[in-house]
Amino acid sequence: MALDFYHGSGSPFSWRVHLALEHKKIPYNLKVLSFQTQDTKKPEFLAINPNGRVPCIVHDGVALWESAALTMYLGETFGVERGLYPGPGLRRGEAMKWIVWTNVTLGEAMYRRGYFGDWAAPGEGNPKGVENANRDLAQLLGILDGALAGKQFLLGDFTLADVHLNGFCEWLRMSNVDFAPFANVNAWSKRCVERPAYKRVMARDAI
Repeated sequence: MALDFYHGSGSPFSWRVHLALEHKKIPYNLKVLSFQTQDTKKPEFLAINPNGRVPCIVHDGVALWESAALTMYLGETFGVERGLYPGPGLRRGEAMKWIVWTNVTLGEAMYRRGYFGDWAAPGEGNPKGVENANRDLAQLLGILDGALAGKQFLLGDFTLADVHLNGFCEWLRMSNVDFAPFANVNAWSKRCVERPAYKRVMARDAI
């Protein structure tokens, strides 16, 4: 098995895949790309991923990208036998639901917040847009908080869905999103970050 992982240090999307790889304890070749030197825009990387973005993996000569797709692929290929991803059926559907919800629904609100706020050029921000995005983020985190009521993890047992979604929540925290009202989310996040694989990745690749 040959698995190369193209990783951008500081990318929350790439970081989630790094965590998924570490939890599965499978061998991989870590290839760190620098945004400062525009490694993702160089011809040799564009030949692998023409989008010019990380994360990306190459497994047995096939290039794959998009963090949600990578989490699900790695789960299906390597995670089932290790108890980190459900087999085919409804529980796998639940895992896929939360992984895609992270990137699409929760992600859309966060990207809106960034475009209207922190990422906007001077004088081009939109305070009302930031306010609306913060309102939507709070509503979505409330949904997650409710889903975690009475549970240790999203599906009951720890899976890569927890890795993926909590990785995104960690980015939200670093972006000063208010998590104070969400006791279930905070307790769940604490359980996620106490796992050895999380600590291994954080020791060398803090976002």
